[in-house]
Amino acid sequence: MTSITDLHQQLENLRPGLYRFAQLQLRNECAAEDAVQETLLAVLEKPDSFAGNSSLRTYVTGILKFKIIDHLRSLKREKPLETRDDESEDDLIDSLFNANGHALSTPSSWGAPEATLQQKDFFRVLELCLENLPAKTARVFMMREWLELETEEICKELDLSTSNLWVVLYRARLRLRECLDLNWFGLKT
Repeated sequence: MTSITDLHQQLENLRPGLYRFAQLQLRNECAAEDAVQETLLAVLEKPDSFAGNSSLRTYVTGILKFKIIDHLRSLKREKPLETRDDESEDDLIDSLFNANGHALSTPSSWGAPEATLQQKDFFRVLELCLENLPAKTARVFMMREWLELETEEICKELDLSTSNLWVVLYRARLRLRECLDLNWFGLKT
């Protein structure tokens, strides 16, 4: 970094993306803003900690992940997670398979995944799909796939059994697949 002013401007440019990331995970505007503020403050308090081995965005996002995890842990101590009736999810799963357990339709071709992942529009659609998941399902998916937490840690934090965790992840992936098929890959044909 050439100067603290330059660092401050770069962090300000990263703020909207960091906020969206935190909002998707925490689903609470105030908590997301707090996590982003704590992250930016941590970077500004020790600007020399950034060694430049990665991009500033990667470095700051890594710090934000830990702030989000800390927030989720504090929620565990403060109040239990909300529960949700999963009947509608069971109906969704049943509607995708025939009596023999085979899928009624094969997934649409997703083309070249590497190229798709590089498109900003894809991430906007993915964010919308994640926002439409039930809160607990989205939280479990984000903890596993984006925060890359281990199964045991997620189960401990959310008081879930391992089998229940895998069921929630399976349901999240099904719903995300359906949403992406309708709102992204279906539009590409």
